[in-house]
Amino acid sequence: MARPPLEGVGPKEGDGRRAAFWYRRTFTLAGSVPAVAALKVGKAMFTTRVYLNGQLVGDHEPSFTPGLFDVRPHLRGDGRPDELVIRVGSSRKAVPAGRPDGWDFEKLKYIPGIYDSVELILSGSPHVVRVQTAPDVEGKAVRVAALVKNAGAQAQAQVRFTVREARGGREVGAAEAPTAPLAPGAERTVDLRIPIKDCRLWSPEDPFLYELETRTGADALRTRFGVRSFRFDPETKRALLNGRPYMLRGTNVCIYRFFEDPVRGNLPWREEWVRGLIRAFRGMNWNACRYCIGFPPEPWYRIADEEGLMVQDEFPIWTLGKDFGYKVEPLIEEYIEWMRERWNHPCVVIWDAQNESTIGVTGKALTAVRGLDLSDRPWDNGWAPPERPTDVYEAHPYLFQNKAFRLPQLASRAPNAGGNVVPNKRGNPIIINEYGWLWVNRDGTPTALSVKDQVYERLLPPNPTAEQYREAYARTLAAETEYWRSLRQAAGVQVSADGKAWTDVFKTDSGAGGASEIDFTPVAARYVRIYGTARGTKWGYAICELMVFRE
Repeated sequence: MARPPLEGVGPKEGDGRRAAFWYRRTFTLAGSVPAVAALKVGKAMFTTRVYLNGQLVGDHEPSFTPGLFDVRPHLRGDGRPDELVIRVGSSRKAVPAGRPDGWDFEKLKYIPGIYDSVELILSGSPHVVRVQTAPDVEGKAVRVAALVKNAGAQAQAQVRFTVREARGGREVGAAEAPTAPLAPGAERTVDLRIPIKDCRLWSPEDPFLYELETRTGADALRTRFGVRSFRFDPETKRALLNGRPYMLRGTNVCIYRFFEDPVRGNLPWREEWVRGLIRAFRGMNWNACRYCIGFPPEPWYRIADEEGLMVQDEFPIWTLGKDFGYKVEPLIEEYIEWMRERWNHPCVVIWDAQNESTIGVTGKALTAVRGLDLSDRPWDNGWAPPERPTDVYEAHPYLFQNKAFRLPQLASRAPNAGGNVVPNKRGNPIIINEYGWLWVNRDGTPTALSVKDQVYERLLPPNPTAEQYREAYARTLAAETEYWRSLRQAAGVQVSADGKAWTDVFKTDSGAGGASEIDFTPVAARYVRIYGTARGTKWGYAICELMVFRE
């Protein structure tokens, strides 16, 4: 962050005072320059240009994905000083036409700059370019696809893999690819399966992690992953985590909006603050989160892995009904960079191509890239049609946007989500990831949209206090939440030995209400729960009493 703070940064219509911002850092590299030297700029708005020792290294046009630059030809080494200079555009106007630039009609500012780590990556060669892990839950194994490249003379590429428990370091799996010659500049993909001893699945209730080490003899790369599967069942319309129905409960984080906050400081980059925030989510029994209209710094994903928070990862495109002229090929490039950065995170369970946009370019781009993800995660395509039966349909039913709406009307409302300008013609599973229209600011005052649509005039007496706004927000949102939950469509009884892993012992989709006696085969367990996912009437369902008897 700039010291002293710069003035007039990020105006909505562009910065007339400056075209760019510049970063400068000097460093030294002990010893000779190795075979591989790459600079990684995690994320920077808007566009990135890198110079090293006065020489242009290259440009990276995207604003939301990492840029990789080959700096080896320009490094001095042997303890001599190197000067790194990075230029970023001052506003969205720096982004070339045809690329997403982060347009957001609700934003007040577009804050430019580097907002993730900058790393110098050094190694010998053959070296590991990237690794993808694809867990096999049923087979208790992991599929590994590793790309190895030779940046030196002719070499014999021998690639070894070791899987360890991330926390304790216990080795639980290993494999080795056959040695093969690798010509100068050539690449080789190693694709194999590694069984995992005593395999433990990842879930929000038990976020167990492994670490894969990939070695070539001249390079080593460590990759964390979790063994879990996630998909949507096109028949039941339910999310399945590790093969079992799983209800998503959570929130949205709009990090680019938070960047505008004048007291934000360095909080988004402080690990203890981010971990505390995610733990607060988990403490409210939320198991999922949508990183909405923009990606946070990468540590947010690592911490979500560790704390057990599933993420719907939304690419920062929001056009509503507008056409900004985004092109398919640049978007494919950016989607690929995005996926490669995140596909090993067990927390990332849904790729989200865009927010509330009807443009067709996102569907074409996601169709082109989805096969690269060996875990085959589902996609959300905003307000454009879902591309597959296993993809989700996005619903944003903002009932209070209608000035005539009153909360008691929920009792007679038709049981459909709505909240999308495109009908759900294919009957895809629905995910409600926005609703409410009840926003309040950090100081407890209503936001501009809440004022415009007279939301709190329907909920509070005149001249309410900040505490009254907050309480009305909380109570009303809780009522809406329970309404949407009441629309679920199945029920069952589950038991557990530890309160974490649950087993179905009874299911029905035709419960008649009233008192029911349920018999099931005896099983050793300490906990029992009713798992309700559908309502039998428009009034929803409620569990008044539960008793368990042992014969």
